[in-house]
Amino acid sequence: MRNQSRLLLRSFSRSLVRSSTIETQCSQVRKLNPQIARYFSGYSHQNVSPLAFYLESRNITSRRLSSQPALEQKDSDHILVAQIFSKDCSSDKIKDELESNNISINHDLVLSVLQNLDGSPEIARRFFDWVSETENEKLSSKIYNLMLRILGKKDCVKEFWALVEIMKKKGYGISKSTYTEVSQNFEKEEMTGDLDKLKEVFTSKSAPVEKVCSRVCNIIIREEAWNEDVEKRLRDLDVSFSSDLVAMVLKNLSPYPMKALMFFWWLEEGPYFKHNQQTYNAMIKVLGREDCIDRFWAVLDKMRDSGYELEMETYFKVLGRFYKRKLIKEAVDLYEVAMAGAYKPPVHDCTFLLHKILVSKDLDMDLFSRVLKIFTEGGNVLTKSIFDGVVKSLTSVDRLGECKKILKIMENSGFVVSDAVQSKIIYRLSSSRRLDEAYEIMDEFEASGKNPTFEAWSSLIHGYCAVGDVDKASSCFQKMVEKKGIAGPGYVFEVLVKGLCDNSRAEDASKLLSEMVSGKQLRPLHTTYKILIKNLLERGSLKEASSLLGLMKNDGFPPFLDPYISYISKSGTGDDAITFLKAMTTKRFPSTSVFIHVFEAFFRAGRHNEAHNFLAKCPGYIRSHADVLDLFYSMKNGERINLPSEDLCVNLS
Repeated sequence: MRNQSRLLLRSFSRSLVRSSTIETQCSQVRKLNPQIARYFSGYSHQNVSPLAFYLESRNITSRRLSSQPALEQKDSDHILVAQIFSKDCSSDKIKDELESNNISINHDLVLSVLQNLDGSPEIARRFFDWVSETENEKLSSKIYNLMLRILGKKDCVKEFWALVEIMKKKGYGISKSTYTEVSQNFEKEEMTGDLDKLKEVFTSKSAPVEKVCSRVCNIIIREEAWNEDVEKRLRDLDVSFSSDLVAMVLKNLSPYPMKALMFFWWLEEGPYFKHNQQTYNAMIKVLGREDCIDRFWAVLDKMRDSGYELEMETYFKVLGRFYKRKLIKEAVDLYEVAMAGAYKPPVHDCTFLLHKILVSKDLDMDLFSRVLKIFTEGGNVLTKSIFDGVVKSLTSVDRLGECKKILKIMENSGFVVSDAVQSKIIYRLSSSRRLDEAYEIMDEFEASGKNPTFEAWSSLIHGYCAVGDVDKASSCFQKMVEKKGIAGPGYVFEVLVKGLCDNSRAEDASKLLSEMVSGKQLRPLHTTYKILIKNLLERGSLKEASSLLGLMKNDGFPPFLDPYISYISKSGTGDDAITFLKAMTTKRFPSTSVFIHVFEAFFRAGRHNEAHNFLAKCPGYIRSHADVLDLFYSMKNGERINLPSEDLCVNLS
């Protein structure tokens, strides 16, 4: 007697095509066994009504996700397992060590261990044999093929062929990638006989499997709907279905997801095949698409209830489709399932998922919070790099205004707001001209006991300067000094000075510098003096610029001569030169070499008369210095210059 569930499935498949009214369709759905009906709810290809879709999808979309994640596997488990099997221990001893390290053997872990033992065939063989004896159900065709690639070398060729025979008995074939890799090894090591044998085994085994797969698919595809005739013809093939064959059929039926699903459940209800992790994952890959989303979750739930894991390859493939179709909520659901499994997605998946949420047309804060909760409950910690990615995403879609809400959500999820994070937020908001919001966040930091850093203040001041609000920038600097003192704000003050100069207020910057140095004992950076002096001289404010030389001397900085000499030689007078030279030293005048530099600058600027005027105002020891006389003589093309009398020089000095 046929299985009742399968009869209902087939009946429902045919009746949907014939149904013409919403009432008829809904009536049929209500009559079905709920376990069967869930796989067809919302089947848009068969034009199921919205009401029928709603009635059944309620049960599916509220599917149960275990609140207690499956036994967690750490990223380092494969290393520990390899270390355990590197020692020649008894089976009981191995079990004890695995238990003491809280390691549970599963399909993904076996794959990971073997992938990292490619260069250690002895350890790999010991591990594989142990799993074969104690956890045989964990060994899929993929794992057997991986072990073949490890053994496919001259030193292990006997073990290689022994494993091939075991695979034949299990119905597993040699995959194309395994055949290619091992063939290359055999050819490289000149193993001609083994190479010929491998070719023979591969061609004789792969051709029938592919041929059988093609025949099965043709039977299913040819008919418009699943029916008794399809089942009879499949039974008449008298095929012994293996996991590899089923996975291959499901893959080839990908363009026909509902037919693939019917084939999947037909096998499940038969007496000769039981689905395993490989075939469940193959079915999930087929259904992981927008028009099959409800059946996808139903099969995924069934797989988890059966104790099988979502493989990372399946996870990545389906997640990519969800991203492409902008199914962000579904992507979060899948991420939650994967994080509750034995093997968890990489950390960067969280960052990428957060990015997709933040750049979506409608920002869903609840979904954002949910991802953070899944991530942290999975044993992870929110880091600055994750926050940096969040800020970058917000900036890319001009949503920095949500930064304060986002930060609050992240703090509630355990994120620690460090000094660097403070500065990052303020800088981003300030550079985006969201200065009021940046100022509010600064106030909130202070109110919550977090003292903003100099970097944060610098970012805010720089932002105000960038938009031309230098008065607000000056006010912020004064407030910063009041709260944090003058122990280390030199570079912050330089930001303010630059801002004032860029807004044509170099004189105000000079006045502020003098006030801060004399009144607050601020010690500006040497570069700050240089920036301000250049800007003052460019504006022709020689007096203000010269007044800074004394402050520089008090701070122990060497005099900054070049811009002064350049300015005086091009625009100044002899009196300006004397004023500058007196200001640059605590003595009456600087060294003779400085005078010579000034003379040379006048001559280079073609201002010979001003050079003479300057010479006339110099002290006598400069006028009579041999180097000075030689300089003036050479400038006159060999004609001696009539220098002023000694008495005149003294009076002028």
